[in-house]
Amino acid sequence: MRKYFVALLASAGVLAQSASAFNVGVADESLVGDGIVRFVPEHFDITVTPELILSHEPSAIGAKPGNWALNPVYEITDRGAMAVIDIPAGTSLYGGGEVTGPLLRNGQKIKMWNTDTGMYLVDGGKRLYQTHPWVLGVRPDGSAFGVLFDTFHKAELLTADDRIEFVAEGAPFKTYVIDRNSPREVMKGLAELTGTIEMPPLWSLGYHQCRFSYVPESRAREVAETFRKKQIPCDVIWFDINYMDGFRVFTVSKDEFPDPRRMNSFLHDNGFKSVYMIDPGVKVDDNYFVYSTGKANDVFVKDAYGKEFHGKVWPGDCAFPDFTRPETRKWWGELYKDFMANGIDGIWNDMNEPSVFDGPGGTMPESCMHQGGGNLPAGRHSMWHNAYGRLMVEASRDGILAVNPDKRPFLLSRSNILGGQRYAAMWTGDNEASYDHMKLSVPMSLTLGLSGQPFNGPDIGGFAGNTDGDLFGHWLGFGAFFPFSRGHASCDTNDKEPWAFGKEVERESRIALERRYRLMPYIYTTFRSAHTDGQPVMAPVFFADPADADLRAEEQAFLIGSDLLVVPAFAENPVLPKGIWEKLSLVKGDTKGKYQAELKVRGGSIIPAGKVVQNLNENPFEPLTLIVCPDARGNATGTMYWDEGDGWSFREGNYCKLNFTARRDGRNIIVTIDRAEGNYPLDLGRVNVEVLSGGKTYRASGAATSPIKVKI
Repeated sequence: MRKYFVALLASAGVLAQSASAFNVGVADESLVGDGIVRFVPEHFDITVTPELILSHEPSAIGAKPGNWALNPVYEITDRGAMAVIDIPAGTSLYGGGEVTGPLLRNGQKIKMWNTDTGMYLVDGGKRLYQTHPWVLGVRPDGSAFGVLFDTFHKAELLTADDRIEFVAEGAPFKTYVIDRNSPREVMKGLAELTGTIEMPPLWSLGYHQCRFSYVPESRAREVAETFRKKQIPCDVIWFDINYMDGFRVFTVSKDEFPDPRRMNSFLHDNGFKSVYMIDPGVKVDDNYFVYSTGKANDVFVKDAYGKEFHGKVWPGDCAFPDFTRPETRKWWGELYKDFMANGIDGIWNDMNEPSVFDGPGGTMPESCMHQGGGNLPAGRHSMWHNAYGRLMVEASRDGILAVNPDKRPFLLSRSNILGGQRYAAMWTGDNEASYDHMKLSVPMSLTLGLSGQPFNGPDIGGFAGNTDGDLFGHWLGFGAFFPFSRGHASCDTNDKEPWAFGKEVERESRIALERRYRLMPYIYTTFRSAHTDGQPVMAPVFFADPADADLRAEEQAFLIGSDLLVVPAFAENPVLPKGIWEKLSLVKGDTKGKYQAELKVRGGSIIPAGKVVQNLNENPFEPLTLIVCPDARGNATGTMYWDEGDGWSFREGNYCKLNFTARRDGRNIIVTIDRAEGNYPLDLGRVNVEVLSGGKTYRASGAATSPIKVKI
């Protein structure tokens, strides 16, 4: 194997075939940001290790500091190009992106080769749908570092107690090391390199309901109408592949949906948005416009002999767009014009590892060829495989934006790489309806947030297999607080809507979702932090006190933002942050139901909340409620960000950022609201204040323009 890699690199002009080729030195060590050093190995060649992960190529601002302690050592082994970094004793390791297993990653090894892995069964769950070559390290004193291996080749990542080891089946790659004072500062550094999520449309932060599939039109209408009839908050109805004509992408079945514009207008009139699936596999059919135009424009991936590669997916034999070509991405984007004109609001790119049912390892052969173009080199599928979904969602996003330039696109993807958060949200793939996968969904989403992808979540209730009411109730009880909150189910399973399990689960589901919707002002504010600074929306509890070693392995409870603690009902002996954390009740009955997560507010914080709404077209600020949890001195602070919820005017200052302060004055808490930034005309009128102190809640209300006094 070693000879193979040496020959590979030699054929690319990277190395000479000699014994000395196995040791690779460092050609450049440059400071490229505050506490960020770039390491470039000798023989690095961007045509062999192309760049897609970073949002831009950072410029050197100086030499590596003389006391820099985290330095990768490069070599070529029989497994490929390797980088090893020795780490300090007692370091807690996290990251690796979409992974199964524990939150704390010490002693773990994963494979990075994006794979269609139903129920996470491939390689025992060590290989999933996405690739994030990134590790976050937290030292015993709470200071932190991050290591980004800048390649999307097939790879293995080992996070041992004494070292981080990354081996890629490709040429030498750049490595970026971030060393800062805290995990949050390191996450900001990662965002400086790879970019952040765009501000999402507000509606995408509501609850989503999906099934494989809601057909025909009457069934989709029934689901939407039942949400409204039962007053269970929901914003989005999803359409899986059965809406298509014979699984042909960019088509709609006239039998199932004879008038798709009518269908989507019905949803809009009832306060819903719609999201439709588009896969990469294009049915081989000369009478089908997507295939015929693609073939005419030579957009499809070729096999090793230069012929159009065909593999079986849902429609049968399919061709696959070669997204490395700028011409292909343009052609693909233009397909969305007529499709979105049906009144479609969002797009779901699935099966984009790419999944090929009859291909080796469930994908296309590694010998297939991608033509490249622009700044992307031609290469075998072995090089471009992990980037396939990333390039697809970039093309999809560009196409959606071209159609609706005044709207923020919502795009969900199953496959992606680190940096792909700039183009799409993601979910954790086809999980199982089991208590194990329910519990696993917490560390999976936390780890994605710690890997630069804050907009994520699982299939609540479990995709594969039947779900009973107890499992669904437990899962939605805390799943209502995932950044991306969606229920989903496979076609061969029982119904999994919130009312499908009897009156108790229906009631508990309503309560869980009412809690999410009441917290929308706070949730939207946390997404603003994710957009500006790369902070996770859903964070591990050790973020509350990175120096507290007892918190490092806690993977049941989690934080939303910095100030709200979520403890799922299933949690057994969770390790929670020390200090003041007061219990929060948001709606009637939410502290009594057996499925509801316990919510706690951090001492010294103020959380903005709205009223219960059925969808996010409704005004949540009737009224605004400020939930105040004073610190030991009786003080607290908080912020709220709000804008139009769609469009781009916020970039020109059309937003509102409010600062809240609370101070003790004798037996009173005085709360003040100040407009800090922006010119969005948010009229709050009267504001309710709830002060949480000593297990009790004290209330008052007043005009937003004057201090509000609460007697405690």
